[in-house]
Amino acid sequence: MKKTLTLIIVMTAFITVSAQWVNDPASNTFLANTSADAGEIYISTDPVSGDTYMQWCQFASNGWVPKVQRLNAAGEPQWDASGLQPAAQHTLASWSQGVAMAATTDNAVVSCFSTEAGNSVAVKINADGTFAWGDAGITLFNGAGGSRTELLAGDDGGVWALATDNTNSYLCYINADGTTNPTITISDDTQICTFGQLVPTNDGNVFLVYEKEQWAYTYFYEKDIRVVGYNKNGTQISEDIQLMSPVTIPGAYIHYVVPDGLGGGYVYIWHAGGIGGTFNTYVFHFNHNGASTINDLNGIPVHSADPDYFYISASATVDPDSHDLILFYEQTDEYSQTQCKLYMNRITSYGERVWDEGILVLDNGTTPCGGLNIDAFEYGGGFAVTYFKGLGTGSQATVEAQGFDMNGNSLWNTQMSSTTYNKTGCDNTSGFHGGQNIISWVNSNSGGLYGQNIGQLGEMGEVTPPTPPAPCDAPTNLQGEYYYEGPGNWGVNMSWTAPQETPLHYNLYVTDPSGCNTTYEIPSNYNSCIMPTSIIGDVIIQLTAVYDDCESDYALTPDGENYLLIELTSIPENEYEEIVNVIEIYNINGQLTNTLNINDLNQGIYIIKGVTQSGKTAIRKIVK
Repeated sequence: MKKTLTLIIVMTAFITVSAQWVNDPASNTFLANTSADAGEIYISTDPVSGDTYMQWCQFASNGWVPKVQRLNAAGEPQWDASGLQPAAQHTLASWSQGVAMAATTDNAVVSCFSTEAGNSVAVKINADGTFAWGDAGITLFNGAGGSRTELLAGDDGGVWALATDNTNSYLCYINADGTTNPTITISDDTQICTFGQLVPTNDGNVFLVYEKEQWAYTYFYEKDIRVVGYNKNGTQISEDIQLMSPVTIPGAYIHYVVPDGLGGGYVYIWHAGGIGGTFNTYVFHFNHNGASTINDLNGIPVHSADPDYFYISASATVDPDSHDLILFYEQTDEYSQTQCKLYMNRITSYGERVWDEGILVLDNGTTPCGGLNIDAFEYGGGFAVTYFKGLGTGSQATVEAQGFDMNGNSLWNTQMSSTTYNKTGCDNTSGFHGGQNIISWVNSNSGGLYGQNIGQLGEMGEVTPPTPPAPCDAPTNLQGEYYYEGPGNWGVNMSWTAPQETPLHYNLYVTDPSGCNTTYEIPSNYNSCIMPTSIIGDVIIQLTAVYDDCESDYALTPDGENYLLIELTSIPENEYEEIVNVIEIYNINGQLTNTLNINDLNQGIYIIKGVTQSGKTAIRKIVK
């Protein structure tokens, strides 16, 4: 982030050329003219068209402005050598107010930024360089917002937009034509609602992961992390639940999110747990219903507590097969923070730390390193890490990449840039699309945006797209019902239709009423099973097929749901009584709601306490 009041611009002149990805680390690919002090580089690839958009910020006569360049898959810039300026009609502050950028599914890009007047503005640029919503774009949130914007591409050419005014957060969906849906305001009378991140659901809606914080003392806040779901019309579709317990930490330490590929997401944050604590990175997870799957509200640390070292600066990706989170992070010494060791670890959605204390990727001694990014191969099977390896002089660094399989074994090691000039790195990478991943940086000595691609085999330059794997067929027609065969003998009877290809086995995932998760392996020659249990309450059941090289999506029910919700009562079905008089209603976190009318509840899972027609007190779970 650049913060200065100077508006003097020093530009380096470049000749517009048709560039193409090179395979020589000594001569990286030129992408755009920039000033030497440019920064805040974001990358977003449209998976439909294969175009990649690059955004950076630099000083101009109207402030610290974003500029955008478009590349085709070969790395050839498609717009003016100095990029397009979406904020040309606006006056911006002379420091960063937070900018965002996202490629849309209709081969365009949306840039969102804050004006000096405190408005959040979104501008959409078509592939041909024309402005879809006009040169000035559209003002969001009825003039509210004004800082720290976030964007998430929708499934229909539109985008979700999020901003904050440092007290409340504001969210809305912008349709492809530039019309905006109702603004959602996330507020609290006693706390600040801020630092939101967005995760797509399976049905085109969104989960908002945000922080509630209140001032503790100088530079420190007590903050927790929460998640809540909304649809495009602005209606809340899940309970607002707490993922992380309140922790007193500096306000600058914020969380990050990664979609899990199943409609939920992982959340991670590094902090010291309060003054005098040990810095570590902590992981949380919520499923497609917005419910936490990790019972410990302190999160799962990437490394055991160690007062001599910090574990920080993490980047993360999700494996598309196992849906595990893979983190790439730095270990540095507590005393002087001069040591640089880079590690990676793998954590499941239920909080298992697969690689114990992590796998060492780089030991750079006391020379700094940074720019950590990690990206899973698009069809699974492994991942790549990229980083800037410091050379011990100023900001001089090479750009390195390493590939690994899903067991953490090294596949290749490629130097992407051997040039030793000072570099300002990008905030993210493109992720693997069409077999290649893109990283970018600014030459902070003389200016210019440069970049490089890397393939899944560690190659640069021309990359052959990988062949998509054969479809991983899922079971279908998942059905189930509660059965009771006498005292101590009840459970779930379920069946499904087998996929065309015979799997190695099925995985049956069961979540009990306490949130505990258990996986059962079912032989491939079965298409039904009985699960006896002593549990009382609701269980959630999901089923997948497991093959040699992949695991299928969850089986769908006849109603199109990817799970069964079965209520276990321990009484005969013919003696089951409905509640006729509601006494109390609790949300899934056990918090008492302020209504006794089920129709007043938002969508979600609730616990109902009430009286049956025969006068018995009963407790039921419902899904609304």
